[in-house]
Parts: sequence; C-alpha cells; structure tokens
Amino acid sequence: MPGYLTKLERVSVSGVADLVIRSLSDRQQFADPLGEAARLGISSAAWPLFGLLWPSGSQLAARLAARPVRAGLRVLEIGCGLALASLTGHRMGHDMTASDCHPLAHRFLDANLALNALPRMKYRHGHWGASAGGDTVLDTAHCVRVRGRYDLVIGSDLLYERDAGATLAGFIGRHVDDAGEVWIVDPDRGNRPAFHRQMAAEGFSMREEKLDQRATPDRAAYKGRLLVYVRA
Repeated sequence: MPGYLTKLERVSVSGVADLVIRSLSDRQQFADPLGEAARLGISSAAWPLFGLLWPSGSQLAARLAARPVRAGLRVLEIGCGLALASLTGHRMGHDMTASDCHPLAHRFLDANLALNALPRMKYRHGHWGASAGGDTVLDTAHCVRVRGRYDLVIGSDLLYERDAGATLAGFIGRHVDDAGEVWIVDPDRGNRPAFHRQMAAEGFSMREEKLDQRATPDRAAYKGRLLVYVRA
C-alpha cells in the first residue's frame, strides 16, 4: 500500500476463530496525497489512528461475540477504524454495517475480509464531526452515507475529544431504532459525563458495566466500561 507501512496481526476473540488483521505499522504512518483526509478535518496526527488496533475495540468485539445472532437484527458500528467488532459480528452471522469517516477505512475492511476468507460486508461513510456537513464524499459503492435506523449501534473509544455541539449524540439518535440499543465501550475518558447528558437530551437512559481486567500472562490489563443506552 503506497505511502505507509502495514503489518499483519492475529487477534483472538473469545467465541470465534482468530482473525488476521492488516493494520498500520505504527502511529507514525501518514499519506494523504489527494487531501481527502484534510477535507474531512482529519489532521496528520489523527490520520493513523483508524489503522491501529485498540484495547476498547477488542472489548467491544468480545461483547458482540457473546450476543446470540438474531434474524433481522441490524447492527451498525460507528467510528469502526479497523472494524474488529464488525468483522467478529460478520463472522458470527450478524447483519453488520461498518462505518467510519476515514477515507481508507473501507479499503482496510475489504483487505481484512479477504484475509479471513469472509464475504463482503456493508460499509457506510459515517461522519458526525464539525466538518460532517461539508465534506465531499460521494455516494459511490464504498462511500454511501449512513442512512436509516438500526436495532443496535455500537462503538468503542469515541469520547476522546470534547463535543460541545453534541454531534455524536445527535448522530446516534438519528440512526438507532426507537426500540434499539446503543453500546459504547469507553476507557474511562473524561468526556463521558458530558456525553451522558447529551444522550439524555436525545431521550436515552443509560446503564453502565465496568470492564476492568487485571493483566495475565496472555492478556494486558484493561480499565473501562460498557455504556448501554436505550430510549427512555
């Protein structure tokens, strides 16, 4: 892949076969020759974050793997990055749609589907940030915007910056069914209380579950929680 280096990682998620994931080599990778990321408000420092595996993403994948597959249940992952949770759910048989605003997210998704001999999966362009209304992404086969409502909306480590305009809560509110659920895995970010208030303003009640884990010889320690929102 021109302009940046990648590596292959084998990821274990309890309940499903291991996944082989192509990811960026490190946080120093960057390539935006056509200025696509810049037009979407993605800085050079933030550019590589989509292409790395994150502990909260593994927690989300494990939680989805524990959910029984139900016919007709539509699941949307927002801010998917490398889409570990979506790939896990897709392998299990969930009706998955992955979404992100990064211009390369769908290419990495296609590559990782092929590496794991999985059929194609739905991908949508999902952007809730300040530049979301003015981006230039076209409705192509890979870049149709997120539309409609889903029974389950999931995401991990989304509360990493202040969101004074409540754009994330508003985006979620538009895309979760009235009887649906929202799962957010958060590594105890400081923006969580403000997000709770914003979701309450959108009509959601919340319960949370601590996901803290001690380190073991084959697993790193984790500190965070699962936030579950439903329409109040």
